[in-house]
Amino acid sequence: MKRQLAWLLVLLAAAALPLLLSSYHVDLATRILIFAVLAMSIDVLAGFVGRTSLCHGAIFGVATYVVIWASAKAGWAALPAMAAGVLAATLVAALFGVLAVRTRGVYFLLLTVALGMVVWGVCLRWTTVTGGENGLRGQDMRPALLVARENFYWLVLAVAALCSWGMWRFVNSPFGLSLRGIRDSESRMRALGYNVPLHLFVGFAVSGFFAGVAGAMYAFFNEYVSPTSVAMAQSVAGLLMAIVGGVGTLFGSFIGAAAIILLENTVSWYTDRWQSVLGLVFIFTMIFAPEGILGGLRRLAASKGRTR
Repeated sequence: MKRQLAWLLVLLAAAALPLLLSSYHVDLATRILIFAVLAMSIDVLAGFVGRTSLCHGAIFGVATYVVIWASAKAGWAALPAMAAGVLAATLVAALFGVLAVRTRGVYFLLLTVALGMVVWGVCLRWTTVTGGENGLRGQDMRPALLVARENFYWLVLAVAALCSWGMWRFVNSPFGLSLRGIRDSESRMRALGYNVPLHLFVGFAVSGFFAGVAGAMYAFFNEYVSPTSVAMAQSVAGLLMAIVGGVGTLFGSFIGAAAIILLENTVSWYTDRWQSVLGLVFIFTMIFAPEGILGGLRRLAASKGRTR
């Protein structure tokens, strides 16, 4: 009951932010929520399945491309366009899952890199559909009710909260516990009769679905997409957000996304070498807090509890 009350207070505090922040900072908070959902989708695999994916940025970008294309080129309404984007991302994730689930370790990592590069190449060269290097630009994609920054932020907050609850339920369900068993000992789970490739495929497809939701929200937020949106850098950014927040914590992705996006926007005001600063932050995080910010806080709280 206390935990539920705490999360309710956090949600109410987040909902009150547009009443206190400027328009620029509301947009920044919206971006943080969107990329936190992407980071959580990566954490579902990295933290609970033991498979680190570097193609989820491409899945995210597929949803963004489809939503903007359906809205700007085909003239679809917002809801059908978003549904088409999420469906396309889920199908791509399912296809990638079929190819990737029989690999592990560095081979899984490299295969997902290659799959993401295939998507990037298609988006770059299929100019008649994707616009090539020029990308696609939407215009007035949001319904009239969501044109205001505050209203769109509240919608993104609601979707992010539902996605967070859905991923939490998934990783803590009996199926999610079997994925943790595969992470800890794949051979033992096979010996117990579990269909390991099928479990990994479902886990990959589910995580891809939530990455697609994030990509669809980003389409309405940014109203522009280019091959940069599906490049490996997008996947790396999402993975770093999950790592900084704490791999395996799930909700640490919100902390990681906020830390990286706020740091990026703050440091870039003062120096053109902001990427070097971010690199140093990541290095120090890996050395001194390998379990991430939320993981470190949990470890500190547990140690204090043992001391008492």
